[in-house]
Amino acid sequence: MKNATVIGVIAAVAASMFVMKTAAFAQVETTPPPPAAPREVQIPKPAEKTLANGLRVIVIEKQGVPLVAARVLIKNGGEADPATLPGLADTTASLLTQGTATRSAEEIARGVEALGATLDTGAGWDESSADISVMSSKLPQALAFMADVLLHPAFKQEEIDRLRKRNSDALAVAMKQPGRLASFVATHVIFGDAPYGHNLGGTPQSLARITRDDIVSFHRDYYRPDNAILIMGGDITPAKAFAVAEELFGGWKPAAGSHLGETAPPKALPASRVVVVDMPSAGQAAVVVSRPGLRRADSAYYLALVTNSILGGGFSSRLNQEIRIKRGLSYGAGSSFDLRRDTGPFTATAQTKNESAGEVAGLMIDEMNKLGTTIVDPPELGPRKAVLIGSFGRQLETNAGLVNRLGTLALYGLNLDEVNRYISGVQAVSADDVEKFAASHVAGNDASIVIVGDAKKFLPALQARFKTIDVIPIDDLDVSAATLRKTR
Repeated sequence: MKNATVIGVIAAVAASMFVMKTAAFAQVETTPPPPAAPREVQIPKPAEKTLANGLRVIVIEKQGVPLVAARVLIKNGGEADPATLPGLADTTASLLTQGTATRSAEEIARGVEALGATLDTGAGWDESSADISVMSSKLPQALAFMADVLLHPAFKQEEIDRLRKRNSDALAVAMKQPGRLASFVATHVIFGDAPYGHNLGGTPQSLARITRDDIVSFHRDYYRPDNAILIMGGDITPAKAFAVAEELFGGWKPAAGSHLGETAPPKALPASRVVVVDMPSAGQAAVVVSRPGLRRADSAYYLALVTNSILGGGFSSRLNQEIRIKRGLSYGAGSSFDLRRDTGPFTATAQTKNESAGEVAGLMIDEMNKLGTTIVDPPELGPRKAVLIGSFGRQLETNAGLVNRLGTLALYGLNLDEVNRYISGVQAVSADDVEKFAASHVAGNDASIVIVGDAKKFLPALQARFKTIDVIPIDDLDVSAATLRKTR
C-alpha cells in the first residue's frame, strides 16, 4: 500500500509538472513575435522606348505566372471637358468598346472573351484609359483588340443614344441619393468653374447636349500617340513587348486637324462655405467636409498619405473611431486625398441619421483641427503606416496593380523608380511632420461643409455652430450652376 501511495504521489507530481510546463509552453507559443521592420521592394528598372510616332512604351518583366496586364493612358480626361459639356471625356471613353470600323460591340466582346481576356475602358480626371489582362501567349491577339478600339472607334449614333439613356438614368437615381448628391455638390463648392469643378460623369443636362460631333472631336484631339503611354507588365520580355507595340501601334498617327488643348492657368478657388441641400424625403443625411488638397507631384505626397491614414484611412482611423465606434452615429466615416495633376480635393465623409448631421459635421471639423495641434503617439503612428505599406504590397502582387502604379508615375511625370522608395517614404514621416502638415492642409476651419438631408431635423443644431449657411431646397438645386440654384 505504501508503494502504491508513493507511486500515486509521484504520478500526481509528474502530472502537475507536465500541466505547468504545458501551460508555460502554450503561453510562450501564443505570444506573437514583434513584427520585423518593413523592407523596401526591389522592382527591376522598367525598360522604356519611345516609338517614332511619340508613343511612350514602358515594360516591366515579371516572371512566375503566364499573364500580362497592359494599359494605355491618354493624358487627358475629365479636366479637358468643355465648360458646357461635362461628361464628354467619360462618354468618349465608355463608347470605345461599343464598336469600331470593322467590329461590332458584340464581336469585340466575344473576341476578347474567346481569348480569356478582359478589356475595359474609362476616364478619370487626368486620363482616359484602356486596360487588358490576358495570358501571355495570347497577348498579341488581345492587344489587337485594344488597338482597334483606341484607334478606330465607330461612335455609332445608336450606341451614343443607348449610353446617353443609361447614364442619364443612372444620374437620375444618383441625384436622389444623399451620399452621391453631396459629392456632386461638394465638387462644385470646392472648385467652382475650374476644370475639376463638375461631375466627371456629367449632368442630365450636359449629357443631353453631347453630340456625336463633340465625341469625334474629343477623340481626334486627345487620342493621339504623342499624348499616350503604353505600359505592359508580366510574363513578357521587353524585346517582345516593343515588337508587339511597334506592330500594333507604330502606325498610329494624330488625326488630321487634331490639336491638344493648351493648359489653362490655375483659377482662384472659391472661399469655403457651408451648404445644406434640403431633401425632405431623405431617410438619412450625408455629410461631406472638403477642402483643396495637393497635387500628385507635390513633395508632401507621403505626408498626405500618412496623415490621412491616421485621420480617416480605415476602421481604426480617428474619424471612424470617434463617429462610429464611440458614438454610434454612422456605419462608417473616412477621408481621402484625391491627388491629381493639379490640386485635387481632400474630403471627409459620413452618413448618419438626419437628427445627428450637425453633430457629425462638428466632430469631423474637430478631429481635423485636433490632428494639426497635437503630436501623434507612436502606438498610433506605427500601425497606420503599416496599413499603407500592407496595401501597397498587395497592389504589387498583381500585374495589373504594378502596371497601374507605374502608369500613375508616368502620367504625372514622376521617376518610375519611386515605386522602390514608397516604403521608405512612408517610414520617414514623423509625428512632428504629421502635426505640421495637418495644420496647413487638413485644418477643418478652412474647409467647406455640404450636408444633404431633411434640413428641419438638423438645421437648428448646425446654425448654433456655423452662422452662415446656404440652404438650397432640392427642387431649386442645379449642380452645374455657379450659385447651385436653378435660374428662374
